[in-house]
Amino acid sequence: MSARTVIGIVKGLALAAAFVLPAFAATSSGPAPGFQLSGRGGKTIDLTQFKGQVVMINFWATWCGPCRQEMPLLEDIYKKYKPMGFTMLAVNVEPDSKAAEAWLGKLAKPVTFPVAFDVDSKVSKAYKVAGMPSTVFVDRKGNVRVMHKGYKPGDENFYLTQIRSMLKE
Repeated sequence: MSARTVIGIVKGLALAAAFVLPAFAATSSGPAPGFQLSGRGGKTIDLTQFKGQVVMINFWATWCGPCRQEMPLLEDIYKKYKPMGFTMLAVNVEPDSKAAEAWLGKLAKPVTFPVAFDVDSKVSKAYKVAGMPSTVFVDRKGNVRVMHKGYKPGDENFYLTQIRSMLKE
């Protein structure tokens, strides 16, 4: 086999892997940056209150079309897996939390999971969020396991795989 053939095969395998593996997910490790943020209804949301649970942190904004699209799906996931030791935290990254509150109030299917407001972007910077939406999976020990950037229909299957896997640990 020639060197050119081998290079072609390697490139082909790399291209195939790009379609099989989640294109927007990166694995990570280490402790999740702690935070306390104001939440809906004036409640303080502290990441440490969810220690021992699998936590999905979803960074979102009202101006983000994919964020709006996935919000009802996130509610379904939350309701199904909450009894198993899972929680969803939605972190809005806009400087005006009132706009986010208003948008949430207009949803046909209200969200019941905790929603926090990162009005000064400190938490999104700590998690190195570069685009909307961005979703971080934190295991029961408080370690970041996966960061998923963006959303397209079908990504919820990737979310479910991560949640189920971490709940089994």
